[in-house]
Amino acid sequence: MQVQVRDNNIDQALRALKKKMQREGIFREMKLRRSYEKPSEKRAREKAEAIRRTRKLLRKRLEREGY
Repeated sequence: MQVQVRDNNIDQALRALKKKMQREGIFREMKLRRSYEKPSEKRAREKAEAIRRTRKLLRKRLEREGY
């Protein structure tokens, strides 16, 4: 992952890098790998995430269709 530094503006480049990392999910991955997660906990988390995603999609679809 690369970010160009323009006019020696490190703060702006750092902000751009953090935004890219956030979009890629690197921060989330680091948080998950910080400690061991039991397989049962992983399954439960992934299932909860899937449910959250589908509910969000349904909400957006209903909002778009006007129900």
